[in-house]
Amino acid sequence: MKNRLKVLRAERDWSQAELGGRLGVSRQAVNAIETGKYDPSLPLAFKLGRLFDLRIEEIFDDQTGTGDDR
Repeated sequence: MKNRLKVLRAERDWSQAELGGRLGVSRQAVNAIETGKYDPSLPLAFKLGRLFDLRIEEIFDDQTGTGDDR
């Protein structure tokens, strides 16, 4: 899943470790989410939304490119 996490983090000048500390996850988890290797749990996604004051949809793009808009 594509996301804007790296950009949002960089705008605040936070390291992956600092963001992980704010979220209660490891730096490796932040890296995996940023690179699309791991999709966060729904509670973690909501936590990210609250931290950045954005809706989940403003952080994550679940479009698969299949044209299926359900």
